[in-house]
Amino acid sequence: MFGEVVGMEIVKLLAAAALAVLVAGCTASPQGPEQHEHGNSLTAPVAGDPIWTQPRAPIRVHGDTYYVGTEGISSVLIRTDEGLILLDVGMPQSAPQVEDNIRTLGFAVEDLKYVLSSHTHVDHAGGIAAVVHDSGATAVSSPIGAQSLRAGHVSADDPQASDTANAAFPAVERVREIADGEVLKLGNVAVTAHFTPGHTPGGVSWTWKSCEGGRCLDMVYADSLNAVATGNYRFAPGHVSRFRQSIQTVRALPCDILFSVHPEQADDITKLNRLAAQRDPNPMIDPTACTALANTFEAKLDKRIADEQAAR
Repeated sequence: MFGEVVGMEIVKLLAAAALAVLVAGCTASPQGPEQHEHGNSLTAPVAGDPIWTQPRAPIRVHGDTYYVGTEGISSVLIRTDEGLILLDVGMPQSAPQVEDNIRTLGFAVEDLKYVLSSHTHVDHAGGIAAVVHDSGATAVSSPIGAQSLRAGHVSADDPQASDTANAAFPAVERVREIADGEVLKLGNVAVTAHFTPGHTPGGVSWTWKSCEGGRCLDMVYADSLNAVATGNYRFAPGHVSRFRQSIQTVRALPCDILFSVHPEQADDITKLNRLAAQRDPNPMIDPTACTALANTFEAKLDKRIADEQAAR
């Protein structure tokens, strides 16, 4: 009898323990950097401007194009009828934020097919490895950019390569190379790669069309045109020539809505805030935006070269 009672009590205790585990599993908090399957190895925080990782609510911009980035680093989502395309992620620690923004919009991170890279600095490409790992997507970049993504390090001839504290980022496991002018098709959307080297050797700007209510607009995700460098780097004549061509490329793009990789460069955050309050007229629509961006950074490049020559 005693043995039967003890046995029954043990069964009750085991059942209670199993129920506690089940309840804990059901009430667990959403995944953050520490809860990812890969632990925090791909989302470990990296130092940078606080605004680069400041969370921001996602918003539909036009048609099937959405802003899912932070206050200081752009990330743009495109919905197609065969899956999702993401442009950039941001810092490593921003990957969970971007993924949460995608879910907030009602989409599944697992439906991501491609993550397109603008340039391989940690503030834009640092989170790509985590998103590629979590979603099963493939990263896409120029041959130079792809090599950098696979290595998890900026290229040796990058103007900011001497900034060793920020030169490395998590290496990406699946990377596809794309050619200049090549069109990446997914379902009903075609995204075109425009090589824009200068800020980095492998920079890419991306364009596509987004339609809403029968109105199709030209969307531009412009890579950085900012002529900045670290250490003793000087912009050689060949580099300057390529940089000027990149600026002209962006200037000439069909451009109804512009996303700059650093949103403040095109006043995108102000426009997005206005869009959240009023969609018609859409404040993101500005056919002069690409020309204005190109003009601004052409002047900055001119000043940079003049300063370098004056310092000789």
